[in-house]
Amino acid sequence: MTIPAERLDQIAHRFAELEARMASGTLEGAAFIQASRDYAELEPVAKVAADLQTTRGEIAGLEEMLADPEMKAMAEEELAAIKERLPELERQLAVAMLPRDSADAKPAMLEIRAGTGGDEAALFAADLYRMYERYAAEQGWKVEPISMNASDIGGFKEVVANVTGTGVFAKLKFESGVHRVQRVPVTESGGRIHTSAATVAVLPEPDEVDIRIEDKDLKIDVYRASGAGGQHVNTTDSAVRITHLPTGTVVTCQDGRSQHKNKDKAMQVLRARLYEAEREATQGAEADARKAMVGSGDRSERIRTYNFPQGRVTDHRIGLTLHKLEEVLAGPGLGELVDSLIAEDEAKRLAAMSE
Repeated sequence: MTIPAERLDQIAHRFAELEARMASGTLEGAAFIQASRDYAELEPVAKVAADLQTTRGEIAGLEEMLADPEMKAMAEEELAAIKERLPELERQLAVAMLPRDSADAKPAMLEIRAGTGGDEAALFAADLYRMYERYAAEQGWKVEPISMNASDIGGFKEVVANVTGTGVFAKLKFESGVHRVQRVPVTESGGRIHTSAATVAVLPEPDEVDIRIEDKDLKIDVYRASGAGGQHVNTTDSAVRITHLPTGTVVTCQDGRSQHKNKDKAMQVLRARLYEAEREATQGAEADARKAMVGSGDRSERIRTYNFPQGRVTDHRIGLTLHKLEEVLAGPGLGELVDSLIAEDEAKRLAAMSE
């Protein structure tokens, strides 16, 4: 895909304009926040565009030198080397200019629930949570548990956590769906391989200005928190259940000893769920296009299988199999899967633009 010179000039002009506005010291409040976001979004595009402009200029200069017999041999050699770089720069700029999901830069709410498989599914849900914790640490992100419903043998029936950092949702959004595990459970004495599953949902966490929730739309119940197996973990009514009446969305939180903190965490989860529902309703054709690329992320869709006997992980949406299961669960291998999913998404969107 060849980017016209006029488009490169437009990008350079817009970036210079934003730089001048940011440096002027006249922006305040919402205007400054919006300009900062625009600048951060345009900066990587402007950098690649400038590199491309420079490279094209060098090529034009070397092509002029071909007319000089004394310079021709050197110019031909340099020209060949520079022209090799040109297609990759064109591709990088095309990718950088692709329309971005407005939620890509946001933190995310990570929800993991045990599916079919009983205790083994709960243990697998805990394995997935640890995998994401390790991957997040590698990325320099922070993971804060919001709610954990533990099983009797150390797994999770459900775990919800907030993940903050740079580009969290952009990298984790394709993790939503059904994750399947094939292995011999620790509770299985006969050594037979079982198949279990857990569902993962990754929701962008909105700013408070992104979604407003009216107090009159909420029903808030408090009750006594209980732990695994039903035993009481405290003697006060600190657990909170919030029902959003217009949508019927229900969120509970009982992990903290403070009713106030549990309410804050539950509201955090509620905002994320309502924001995601609103995004899905408004994205329309764009959402349908993404579903066709790397799967819908719907929780009913099996997206990945972790096969312990064969030490492999297969992502069914892009047909990628890695024979490095331990590395994936440890974090680094997950990065390879995430990068492949992002690359596939970009490739499909570039292809759609050139049709």
